[in-house]
Amino acid sequence: MLAAGATLAAASLLFAQSAVMPATPAPPTVAAVAAAAATSVPIAAPAINAAAYLVVEATSGQVLAESNTKLRRDPASLTKLMTAYLVFDALHQKQLSLGQRLPVPERAWKAEGSRMFIEPGVPITTEDLLRGLIIQSGNDAAIALAIAVAGNESEFVVRMNREAKRLGMADTQFLNPTGLTQQGHYSTAHDLAILALALMRNFPQYTKFYAEKSYTYNRIVQENRNRLLFSDPTVDGLKTGHTEAAGWCLIATVNRPPRRLLTVVLGAPSEALRIAESRKLIEWAFTAYEGRKLFEGGKAIQQLAVWKSTVDAIPVGVREDVIAVSDTGKGSSISTELIIPEPRLGPLVAGDTVGKLRVLRAGSVIYERDVIAMESAPGAPLWKRAVHSVVLWWKGMFK
Repeated sequence: MLAAGATLAAASLLFAQSAVMPATPAPPTVAAVAAAAATSVPIAAPAINAAAYLVVEATSGQVLAESNTKLRRDPASLTKLMTAYLVFDALHQKQLSLGQRLPVPERAWKAEGSRMFIEPGVPITTEDLLRGLIIQSGNDAAIALAIAVAGNESEFVVRMNREAKRLGMADTQFLNPTGLTQQGHYSTAHDLAILALALMRNFPQYTKFYAEKSYTYNRIVQENRNRLLFSDPTVDGLKTGHTEAAGWCLIATVNRPPRRLLTVVLGAPSEALRIAESRKLIEWAFTAYEGRKLFEGGKAIQQLAVWKSTVDAIPVGVREDVIAVSDTGKGSSISTELIIPEPRLGPLVAGDTVGKLRVLRAGSVIYERDVIAMESAPGAPLWKRAVHSVVLWWKGMFK
């Protein structure tokens, strides 16, 4: 088990930008994990009846508890998180729209396993297919969406693995978009957490689908298999999975401001136990650890002096809330460090990165966030720039 100061491995890759992905705020940075673990006393997690599990503070990437997180396992329908991720990206890239009516390939209609019961010759909207994929865990929906995005399943699987590699999912290999068992189709609790966090961060506008308790298509009502949605109003996702090879699996997300928690349970012995063990981890995490909002996203942290600009100073801050957790009653172990190289010269545009905000636990870095200019600082006229150059040179002489 890792201490609260540790950060999910590969978190620095979670929200990296690429040519095909939406621009996102700077990710949590993996730093001094071993030092952070050494300076804190681990809090024992409850005994969990599952092959692997992971508890992550979603905002910071702090790992609160873990077991067998690098163990390769059949991911079952948790695979559909990547299927949805690529569909969400296609929507972002305007390659698809939610209201677009898509044909139903015969291959999708004949899908094995769980289905939403689409029919050949009856076009269906992307949004309906997404709900069938997410809420009903329909394999037919997964195949239809894969073909709509990539033209065929094989190309879609290539894209799944390419994106998994980009995100840092080093122990994952996908062979299909559904999660049906195939030799060589595998992932880990660690990698699935990376995927779930990236999905929530990159595509928050679509995560509402994961909170829906039921969906009706073709006059057939199917309830969401995530039974935590029915017993805990703070649970708002995310995905279940089950095959004989995988056991009973659940990735759950919990929103209890200012904290957001993610749990991964793989290979529980029964449907009831995947719920019970997930609930056990959730309640333990909120009891054993406390969260604090250190800075509010979109609000100024301080004023930054700007040279060679028409303005003397601008407010700087962070894009998103900065939150960290510590052992309950030990909030004083959390501190922050603002690093802004000076002097800062104009021009600056609102949104430009001007420095880093480090969040520390017991003196060791947990993660970093970009500090950005919250207002623009236009460049000064030539005469003012010349004057500032002289002043800065003079100041430098006496350092």
